[in-house]
Amino acid sequence: MARRISKEVRIGSHLRIGGQNRVAVQSMTTCSTMDTEGCVEQAIRIIEAGADLVRLTTQGTREAENLRHIRQALNERGYAHIPLCADVHFNPAVADIAATIVEKVRINPGNYVDPARTFKQLEYTDEEYAAELHRLDERFCQFLAICREHHTAIRIGVNHGSLSDRIMSRYGDTPAGIVESCMEFLRIAEREQFNDVVVSIKASNTVIMTQSVRLLVQEMEREGMNFPLHLGVTEAGEGEDGRLKSAIGIGSLLLDGIGDTIRVSLSEEPEAEIPVAHAILQAARVQFSKPEFISCPGCGRTLYDLQDTIRRVKTAILERAKEDPRYRTLKIGIMGCIVNGPGEMADADFGYVGAARGKISLYKGKECVEMNIPEEEAVEHLIKLIDSTL
Repeated sequence: MARRISKEVRIGSHLRIGGQNRVAVQSMTTCSTMDTEGCVEQAIRIIEAGADLVRLTTQGTREAENLRHIRQALNERGYAHIPLCADVHFNPAVADIAATIVEKVRINPGNYVDPARTFKQLEYTDEEYAAELHRLDERFCQFLAICREHHTAIRIGVNHGSLSDRIMSRYGDTPAGIVESCMEFLRIAEREQFNDVVVSIKASNTVIMTQSVRLLVQEMEREGMNFPLHLGVTEAGEGEDGRLKSAIGIGSLLLDGIGDTIRVSLSEEPEAEIPVAHAILQAARVQFSKPEFISCPGCGRTLYDLQDTIRRVKTAILERAKEDPRYRTLKIGIMGCIVNGPGEMADADFGYVGAARGKISLYKGKECVEMNIPEEEAVEHLIKLIDSTL
């Protein structure tokens, strides 16, 4: 996999998205942005779970102004390094205010200057359509000037469910329309040489989401742009359903080398999104945050209690990972018999393989380094082998 080359975007004083930087993880608070203490407490839980950025809905000017108090409170509690992003819809004046306070502002092309959706088929002459684009251009340039003055980054965040009637009149409810809604803003940013822009296209339909993002990448490349991409399946749901949809949508694009920051949208407490995001990044082999365990499903050839052994091995490795960060990038194979090990665990750094009833062999890569260890001693031997190697 070759990662898509994107430009680096600065978000506040510490976070960089795109370029050669790792994929950033983010989530969003769910309480009212007028509830300063509630937002601060949620933001801290999100950050402590491992997020790099926190987004807050910003419905009006009162909420935008209150971002100042939230930012100040987080600074006082030691979280000044974590940038905040205001999420703005329908009112460009709110985006203007937010841009003077927080490090990033998300605007939605579907409702930034275009009126709210009427879900009616409108007809525009070429002159009328051009006039609307001119109005968009003028207003967006005002916003860019404010962001440039305050070193504020922008996310151009298109939602499949909120395309404007104007876009729908020309392109319909299609990936082409979703992409054009985004490109209208990116062309202005590119012309104005405003580079701190992150782009997202989201849908609750994973097929539409992945098709649209791939099409956007093609269109940006055709027009000489390389803005970094934010990935997410919006309204993914909760529990297993939300996790599977997110893994399919985000993971398939990560495997294409696409994606510079991600958010897993779950109908749960916001901090619950962060472990899922890290798990998706790890499963896609993008970046590792914990040891990985490769284990067979077991069969009639399995020479020990597979499930109990996996629990014991994982417990021992994860305990060591708390103390030694080198353990956090390890891949450990746990195989029931010689048929599955070492061949099926060839990607593992170390392996634990059933050799005979009650006996275990240990592997370093594909090499067997200890044979016929009594099962009750094998986990301890595995830890000693890893410690002696690292």
